[in-house]
Amino acid sequence: MQGSYNGNLVAISYLVAFAASYLALDMAGRAARGSAASRWRWRLGGGCAMGFGIWSMHFIGMLAFSLPIPLDYDGPKTAGSLLIACIASGFALWLATQRDLPPLRYALGSVLMGGGIAAMHYLGMAALEMRPGIVWDRAWLALSVLVAIAAAGAALRTAFRLREETASAWRMRAVAALVMAAAVVGMHYTGMAAAGFPEGSLCSAAGPDGLRAEWLAAVVTVVAVAILALALAIAVLDRRMEKRTSRLALSLGKANEQLVFLALHDNLTQLPNRVLLEDRIEEAIRRSARSRAGFALMFIDLDGFKAVNDMYGHTMGDRLLHAAAARVVASLRAHDTVARIGGDEFVVLMDLDESSDAAATAQRLIRALGADFDLDGTPVRISGSIGIAVHPQDGAHPRELLTNADAAMYYAKQHGRNHYRFFDPTMNEGAREQLALMQDLRQAMQRGELALHYQPKYGAADGRVIGAEALLRWRHPVRGTLSPERFIALAEKTGLLYAMDTWTLDEACRQLRAWHDAGLALPGISINLSPVQFESAELFERVRDTLARHRLEPDLLTLEVTESTAMRDPEQSLATLQRLSDLGVHISIDDFGTGYSSLLYLKRLPARELKIDRGFVSNLMPGTEDAAIVSAIVALGRTLELTVLAEGVETRDQADLLTDMGCHSLQGYLLSRPLPPEDFAVQVGRQPAR
Repeated sequence: MQGSYNGNLVAISYLVAFAASYLALDMAGRAARGSAASRWRWRLGGGCAMGFGIWSMHFIGMLAFSLPIPLDYDGPKTAGSLLIACIASGFALWLATQRDLPPLRYALGSVLMGGGIAAMHYLGMAALEMRPGIVWDRAWLALSVLVAIAAAGAALRTAFRLREETASAWRMRAVAALVMAAAVVGMHYTGMAAAGFPEGSLCSAAGPDGLRAEWLAAVVTVVAVAILALALAIAVLDRRMEKRTSRLALSLGKANEQLVFLALHDNLTQLPNRVLLEDRIEEAIRRSARSRAGFALMFIDLDGFKAVNDMYGHTMGDRLLHAAAARVVASLRAHDTVARIGGDEFVVLMDLDESSDAAATAQRLIRALGADFDLDGTPVRISGSIGIAVHPQDGAHPRELLTNADAAMYYAKQHGRNHYRFFDPTMNEGAREQLALMQDLRQAMQRGELALHYQPKYGAADGRVIGAEALLRWRHPVRGTLSPERFIALAEKTGLLYAMDTWTLDEACRQLRAWHDAGLALPGISINLSPVQFESAELFERVRDTLARHRLEPDLLTLEVTESTAMRDPEQSLATLQRLSDLGVHISIDDFGTGYSSLLYLKRLPARELKIDRGFVSNLMPGTEDAAIVSAIVALGRTLELTVLAEGVETRDQADLLTDMGCHSLQGYLLSRPLPPEDFAVQVGRQPAR
């Protein structure tokens, strides 16, 4: 039987082949230039789009062919031919995006890809399921396979060479796509020429289960055009994004420079920060090793800055820091380094021509910092304390030099301020002890060296135990038992305070549960909340979960918050304490009288207890200012219907006077020292708890 072709569909098949070829070349370039992840996305997406394009060209070409009998297509074989086209296309993109394309890989790739295209074509022909079968002209069939391999080789070589993006790349790809499309179409129609259809042949696929040629032609054409158009649109948009990205890259480069500057400089004064300072110290050490010249580090602390900050606010404090930094810079040589490494702490790195240079510079700095500052019409006076460490005698490493200069500065501050001191090894004994404690503290929790001691609280009227306060202790293996005053500040510096607070809450609740299970019905236990713990967003959940884990009623726990901590952010404190109070936990305001509370906020806080600071109790005597303050606090507490507890009671006279004033409860060494859990149980077990 003689077949015929629909010219319109033949033309469409060529256009589809051209679009698929151009798309393949474009995506090969994008896959070669992208990141590892984007290369695989372009390969997969490009392979599917290009494979569908080649397959669509093939089926549009087949649909352009007609016989004087109905022609339909077997669905599974048709789908299989599409899969082969996508695999062959994906493999081609993978080859074209490699770093190099050696001859052996190129030849093998051409054969595999060409064979894949030929397999797609002949599997698609087999989808007709002709009976009797198609008679193939072996010469034309072989020629079609050779054309497929040649077309694949040309496509690979062209895609590999046109990967780079240039101004004229799209024109070169368009010309190459025209040639590639002609080769692909030529392979198809060469393969069609190899097919012979005997007289009386029937298409077995024609029927209710076959794919109808009429609607398949429309669907394939529309979908092919849509997919290729979408892929091309994505490629165009991606090209525009690349151009935009290049512009953004310039902006990003400038932003990165700014970020690097910010990472190495103080945001307020624009001076180098600690990171850049240490780098410059290391460079000075290397330079000193080559030239045998020394250099000095000056650690400067502004005396009186905190008072200015507290009195006039942080804005004025920032202006003062900026002005002080400018004076320090103006007092030095251009090649000296000035860095800000803390709130009001500066460090100067200067080369020394003579040993007297450091002293002369320090005196010049002290005069500059001691002169009055005019901040928006407000005269402000501060001074500077300076510690000096000289390389190499005072340290061989940056941290050592900084530590020694810091020690000398503290020595100057402790001995009158507003002057300078050179480092002496004896100054560093205290600093070395603190450093050793800091190192030991990092391992204290892991070694189980932390413990809680419990100090009873007694009713002032009847002397019965009404609760206990859990107090943290560190059982140091060498220094013995240490009180919090020795290590809490270190814990805050090292970031361990939060973990210690969490452990304290859990251990106190565990111990209270153990006492209750043993028959010691302690009415409640108190723990102190540090500012770090109180400001934690997880405080409420942690308290609630800890109580539930140890099967304790919330009213058995009292959380003590210092007055200054509660007043740091009154509104937030009120919200936090109210949630805890609603849970059933008791709230106590610790160290009352030492801060600057607003009575308006104090009235709103859901507290049940005021603790009079021990500073008012230690020298308490009738008729003194301390007695007047304590009496006022007690009266205030009673007015607000709060329990008033006095801590630090050490004499019987203090206890009697506090009781007469109306204190509800007492706590102090007169009544009991903080005790380990086992001693506490023995002492408290002797008297009934209320």
